Amino acid sequence: MCLAVPACILSISDARHCLAIADSGGVQRQIDLSCVTGDIAAEDLIGRWVLVHVGVALAVISDEEAQASLEIWSQLQDLP
Repeated sequence: MCLAVPACILSISDARHCLAIADSGGVQRQIDLSCVTGDIAAEDLIGRWVLVHVGVALAVISDEEAQASLEIWSQLQDLP
């Protein structure tokens, strides 16, 4: 089973190595963009949402998909 969380790309920290700083729920961390930069330049991902698993962006997702996923995460956190 794979658990991936939505994160917004804030900046490119190392274009040569496809590394970026992303924010997920207020937590910022460096992630690897290698899996999603085939057709898209790393710089073009700034402001876009990706699904992240173990520090690796697996897919670029729409704003709507990201917000829906974040809402579900929020609901899960509110469970007793």
